[in-house]
Amino acid sequence: MAFNHLWAGVHDAFGPLSVTPVTHSVPMAKKQRPEHAPPGTSARPSPHTVLDRLAAGETRAARITHTEHLPPRAGRHAVWPHRIRSEVVAAVQAAGIADPWAHQAQAAEHALDGRSVVVATGTASGKSLAYLVPVLSALLDGSEAANGRGATALYLAPTKALAADQRRSVQELAGPLGKAVRPAVHDGDTPFEEREWVRQYANYVLTNPDMLHRGILPSHPRWSSFLRALRYVVIDECHTYRGVFGSHVAQVLRRLRRLCARYGSDPVFLLASATAAEPAAAAGRLTGLPVEEVADDASPRGELVFALWEPPLTELHGEQGAPVRRTATAETADLLTDLTLQGVRSVAFVRSRRGAELISVIAKERLAEIDRSLTGRVAAYRGGYLPQERRALERALHSGELLGLAATTALELGIDVSGLDAVVIAGYPGTRASLWQQAGRAGRTGEGALAVLVARDDPLDTYLVHHPEAIFRRPVEATVLDPGNPYVLAPHLCAAAAELPLTENDLSLFGPGAAEVLPQLEAAKLLRRRATAWHWTRRERAADLTDIRGQGGPPVQVVEAGTGRLLGTVDAAASHAAVHEGAVHLHQGRTYLVEELDLEDSVALVKEANPPYSTTARDTTSISVLETEVTVPWGEGQLHYGSVEVTSQVVSFLRRRLITGEVLGESKLDLPPRTLRTRAVWWTVTQDQLDAARIGPEILGGALHAAEHASIGILPLFATCDRWDIGGVSVPLHPDTLLPTVFVHDGEPGGAGFAEQAFRTAREWLTATREAIASCECEAGCPSCIQSPKCGNGNEPLHKRGAVRLLTELLKGAPES
Repeated sequence: MAFNHLWAGVHDAFGPLSVTPVTHSVPMAKKQRPEHAPPGTSARPSPHTVLDRLAAGETRAARITHTEHLPPRAGRHAVWPHRIRSEVVAAVQAAGIADPWAHQAQAAEHALDGRSVVVATGTASGKSLAYLVPVLSALLDGSEAANGRGATALYLAPTKALAADQRRSVQELAGPLGKAVRPAVHDGDTPFEEREWVRQYANYVLTNPDMLHRGILPSHPRWSSFLRALRYVVIDECHTYRGVFGSHVAQVLRRLRRLCARYGSDPVFLLASATAAEPAAAAGRLTGLPVEEVADDASPRGELVFALWEPPLTELHGEQGAPVRRTATAETADLLTDLTLQGVRSVAFVRSRRGAELISVIAKERLAEIDRSLTGRVAAYRGGYLPQERRALERALHSGELLGLAATTALELGIDVSGLDAVVIAGYPGTRASLWQQAGRAGRTGEGALAVLVARDDPLDTYLVHHPEAIFRRPVEATVLDPGNPYVLAPHLCAAAAELPLTENDLSLFGPGAAEVLPQLEAAKLLRRRATAWHWTRRERAADLTDIRGQGGPPVQVVEAGTGRLLGTVDAAASHAAVHEGAVHLHQGRTYLVEELDLEDSVALVKEANPPYSTTARDTTSISVLETEVTVPWGEGQLHYGSVEVTSQVVSFLRRRLITGEVLGESKLDLPPRTLRTRAVWWTVTQDQLDAARIGPEILGGALHAAEHASIGILPLFATCDRWDIGGVSVPLHPDTLLPTVFVHDGEPGGAGFAEQAFRTAREWLTATREAIASCECEAGCPSCIQSPKCGNGNEPLHKRGAVRLLTELLKGAPES
């Protein structure tokens, strides 16, 4: 693969960079209550009672399509390995935990034996204690070393909030151990005057992969004493490291291992994950090491009542006259309001920042109509808030000052919100792993809990609420990541060379693709070979070559035009769609209109407003085949996998009425196109197959287009992705295949592994797609089956019945799995 296009913008990349009441912390140890601990002093309604109240009324009850009852489960105890320091065991017992669960003891045994291990058990199963006990024991051993700093440990979390929460937990648990354990957070929110103390004195540093990539590894000589003594690396919520982000983190960890070896250490990796398919294999891809697996959950579990909830159809009609279902946002706002009125402590998980803000606003308005004193008991929580705003909300949630919170996944990952009674999930979060992670936020003290999944007007959501077995009878997905992606690998080889010149012996650490990428980097004059090593050749920081979150450049700053006040940030990759001119932007319950998007300076200027609508961007896409790697015959049709180039452009935006989602109008935009080289799966059909399916030229485009939309909507059921992580194109006669063709492609440079997973599961994936279209109750197609919210063609043409016949014919030739 040629890298000229990748590095064409290197000079730009190295231009000016954007620098980016009573509180109570719940100790980590209390997350694991003794199996027979007494309940709290305040009586809680049972989850059945709460659900009955939510479903009161004929119209409400009809919205529940399925209720699953997960009975309580007893726990299985063990004893800590004898090599754990007695002081650590005593500290755990003082926190109220007499004996560990069996999986905790097993994980600690692996850690003490020097084997990397992943603990993949359910939410609130005590994974934190499983890795903390051996870590604290090692730190206590190290504190007694005659010379040097003693042992150190590094903790990596995907979010700042989780790292801060873990620091509070460690301090509570390790209090009896005195100064032997010195935990400290080192991330972008840490004041510069504190960072020096952390570097010199902390022996348990809590950070995130971003700070490791940009801050710690490039400055490794200053961290040499810490790295030299590094015994353990904890990777919390490791199932979140998927796709391009996971691939970047995998390479960051390889750079860490390389520098540790340089300083003479060989740390053991301790990983924690929500229940996942093949956790050891996924952890091995992430770390590059063999990893033991502990997946038999021995913790007790309280009763969980899980309801699937489908909003009703309204009298409104959308594009092409399709029926409009009440939005998941409006439905979730109603449920959060009702739960707050019941005094039920709840979190509503929302897929977007804007959705979280909107649900908070609607719930506050409805509560104000009943009791104004309750409006302060509900808030929104999302990424993009300033650090002090996030910390204040976390404290209010811990203290119980907040009863209801509308949150993005920024609050999903392990933050201790013990005491929640209910979770409402506004739209399927993309994977079963994430669904169970969010549902597990309630009932964390062993009490009964309620979870409600509210379906969006979306093919996958509609399929799931009518096929509950796809949620409750199937294992969670495998984590998809590809550390060998050349677009990921190349900048990390540059960063590694800047940290320490690269040698031939280093290449195996970074994977087989490293030897192929190095000549490209030399040709681009980013690396230069001198004697036996490659060196970074530029004055600029190599770590700034890439954003490991895959955001494609510095974040766009959202600034209030009248005051110059910074409201927050938006990822560069999302800026065209999120903060284009005319876009509605929500922040802390206030509504703003974007007056100008300055792409050159990465600034969006906004003014406060109160429009009666939301906005949704639309784009157009074309695609060309660069290389076909695999072709599989499907009868007369064919299934392909390979590399493609996608050109897309945000061309307009829709204004939709709040609550109902009714389309009010469309406005054109003039934004530059973007080109993406990535991976795709595509399938072709022949004229004979079209004839057999009774598909003539007049409906061919609509049948292909409908199948494309529905297949994108269903793919998250088979790959750890979201429909916004992938894209698609359908063409009645594609110039590269000379046949009717449907493409589904990854949304990241070089691919994220989702299209490859689609290729591997194509028979099951397309079968579910066909079933989702055929079983939808609409007549000619709607957002629940074949319409897409991001279609640049106004969801035209679409032909529902043609798509069903086309997929039926294609699947006749599908090989057995």
